[in-house]
Amino acid sequence: MNDDSPRPVAVVVGGGLAGVTAALRLADAGLDVTLLEGRPRLGGLAFSFQRGDLTVDNGQHVYLRCCTGYRWFLDRIDAAGLAPIQDRLDVPVLDVGRAAGPRLGRLRRTGLPVPLHLAGGLAAYPHLSLAEKASVGRAALALGRLDPADPELDRVDFATWLRRHGQSERTIEALWDLVGVATLNATAPNASMALAAKVFKTGLLSEPGAADIGWATVPLGELHDTLARKALDTAGVRTELRAKAGSLTRTEDGRWNVETAGERITADTVVLAVPQTETHDLLPAGALDEPDLLLDIENAPILNVHVIYDRKVLRRPFFAAIGSPVQWVFDRTHSSGLTGPGQYLAVSQSAAQDEIDLPVAELRSRYLPELERLLPAARGAGIRDFFVTRERTATFAPAPGVGRLRPGPRTRLPGLQLAGAWTDTGWPATMEGAVRSGAGAADAALHDLGRPPGHPLQEAA
Repeated sequence: MNDDSPRPVAVVVGGGLAGVTAALRLADAGLDVTLLEGRPRLGGLAFSFQRGDLTVDNGQHVYLRCCTGYRWFLDRIDAAGLAPIQDRLDVPVLDVGRAAGPRLGRLRRTGLPVPLHLAGGLAAYPHLSLAEKASVGRAALALGRLDPADPELDRVDFATWLRRHGQSERTIEALWDLVGVATLNATAPNASMALAAKVFKTGLLSEPGAADIGWATVPLGELHDTLARKALDTAGVRTELRAKAGSLTRTEDGRWNVETAGERITADTVVLAVPQTETHDLLPAGALDEPDLLLDIENAPILNVHVIYDRKVLRRPFFAAIGSPVQWVFDRTHSSGLTGPGQYLAVSQSAAQDEIDLPVAELRSRYLPELERLLPAARGAGIRDFFVTRERTATFAPAPGVGRLRPGPRTRLPGLQLAGAWTDTGWPATMEGAVRSGAGAADAALHDLGRPPGHPLQEAA
């Protein structure tokens, strides 16, 4: 292609992390890119909104050092300094289910090589017996020998595998589900062993620092909307908000027409980066062998309980709980812009099928006393605000068998690619999976256009 040839035209449908990644990748390769997003903002399900003077994240999102795709994304939008990573994994875990009273433990690593980096932390972890700790070590060694891409693993649930490898109910509660529920959005009986193996093998057994935790110190909207939009603008992407794609059709010359309420765009390549049901509705005939399989990919909810106290009740940035309905608690005071003597805590509840539709009053009566049980300083504290955010379709459900339902980035129709954390990335539904899906879809498009991509995510583990 000579320098005078017109630039190929690309349309990306969907402005979540997958769509923004795809748009940036295509624009960086020299394409003329339009990004369509039906909402009035970018960021998908990792966003912020205003509540009075506060900027509130719809839910707490973290990532790990092994999330090389999302770390690339942060670098690409010039936001890495706004979402720092721990120097070393350190998770406070509070057990309030003991008859003898609450006990605080920590999940920590050292700088030793894998798997010795976790040995000291496991030995000092007070929530498991010596026999349970030994069983964890044996299970971890067995897990390290697994191939997460083995389709047989996708037919087995995580709990069954854990029990086969000597894990007690206590071990599952105090360790495996503590991590797994937050990363998979499912308890062990409801999680594909393939996806569980991906999480634990990559996060705990790939390199010493792989599981170090990072999170945004600013509202998610500043990253995934404001800075993402700035990066898109700088790259030359035309971003259209409140622009929902209504149809997608082939032209006589093999290109694509993308229709919105306001315009028709003719493109050489299209990336659909929207949820699986919306993708199903937009897909032209013949795009997938079995398009209805997309409708079998179920969703899993996440509930977030937000409490603003009139004084400081927690002196750590976050902690996890066992022996309690509370899962993870984060201090969001600074990032929300809260001023004065109060403190803003966000309680993140994954796999929340039993609670997602409960009335706010019932959730208040359930969680305020529980927070007082976990945090003695909260007893007697005034409640300045209490509210709930619900994401009923937060992630795809990582149930056994889901792997066969997840399509890759390519369709059977040239110039049409799929992206989204629900596609076959090998990862569960995380920000990392979303970014990787967008990169994969863009790279497939560029390859078919004769522009082989050279991209750092190709080197990602």
